Amino acid sequence: MNSPFSTETSRHPLADYGWDDDWAAAFAPYAAQGFVPGRVVRVDRGQCDLVTPEGPVRADTEFVTPHDPLRVICTGDWAVVDPDGGDPRYVRTYLPRRTSFVRSTSSKRSEGQILAANVDHAVIAVSLAAELDLGRIERFLALAWESGAQPVVVLTKADLVPDAATTAHLVSDVETAAPGVQVLAVSAEQGLGIDVLGALLDGTSVLLGQSGAGKSTLANALLGADVMDVHAVRDVDGKGRHTTTTRNLLVLPTGGVLIDTPGLRGVGLFDAEAGVGQVFSEIEALAEGCRFHDCAHEAEPGCAVLAALDDGTLPPRRLDSYRKLLRENQRLAARTDARLRGEMRRVWKMRGAEGRAAMEVKRGRFT
Repeated sequence: MNSPFSTETSRHPLADYGWDDDWAAAFAPYAAQGFVPGRVVRVDRGQCDLVTPEGPVRADTEFVTPHDPLRVICTGDWAVVDPDGGDPRYVRTYLPRRTSFVRSTSSKRSEGQILAANVDHAVIAVSLAAELDLGRIERFLALAWESGAQPVVVLTKADLVPDAATTAHLVSDVETAAPGVQVLAVSAEQGLGIDVLGALLDGTSVLLGQSGAGKSTLANALLGADVMDVHAVRDVDGKGRHTTTTRNLLVLPTGGVLIDTPGLRGVGLFDAEAGVGQVFSEIEALAEGCRFHDCAHEAEPGCAVLAALDDGTLPPRRLDSYRKLLRENQRLAARTDARLRGEMRRVWKMRGAEGRAAMEVKRGRFT
């Protein structure tokens, strides 16, 4: 008779939650010791809710709360859980993550915060009820690409846009800021585009966006039930209230699972240089044609990026946003990397000396 953890079983009890042969192989040493696998569906105050082959379980997270915030147990993790009979039951460890969505915390400690683990798709919800902020979308996309997930931009509340031509124009604007990313306009109220989005979301998806972006309404539409609480956006400033206060993993009727997250006010980059490069892939491609391999695209001769800027091929906003995100990511890296911090100080001192020397030359000309 097959074990419930065997890859030979025709249908594993956790298959709907993403369990596959690779997870089974990774868990095999723990299964041999009698432990139980579980997918974390919610973490709260030193405990977490999991779904296991025997059903829902609540377990203590004492063994998976290290000082490193990137290593704490998170929604989406595959956990190693004590067998039935323990009181309390503990999560002993978790399986190595395939992907993880991480942002910088708002604190001054330059720490990362993991929002979701083992994610295949990062769904970035952006409300069409407010003016589009392409820079913020690019920021979300950089984190999504860095996580290892495939991003999707969903423009919500499309029913509030007056006509189809305007909607198409807004979608086109976002597409210029999201190369290689599918952009969908949807209306959860009218059901517009929900089937198309649902068909994209196989595996595990995380739903991200600001408060008021309509994430909870979108989640309910995808789930086919009013599972998430929904609050109206404030008329005074157009901002939403946090209706989702924890990260919850829910099974989609079309297959796969969805992790809903609280609204994010701050979206700080965290070690996302590769993600920034992916978002601005056209600039990275242009840079390959620069005369100097270390071209900063500021005033260097033979700069292909500046040439594209001059001939109108590259919009100035894109280059400004690219520079901004790279600087932010470099500053954060410098706070946590002493060697890089020293190199940045050396460059600043060299530039300062060059600037002072230039000023002396100018003074000499006019004395």
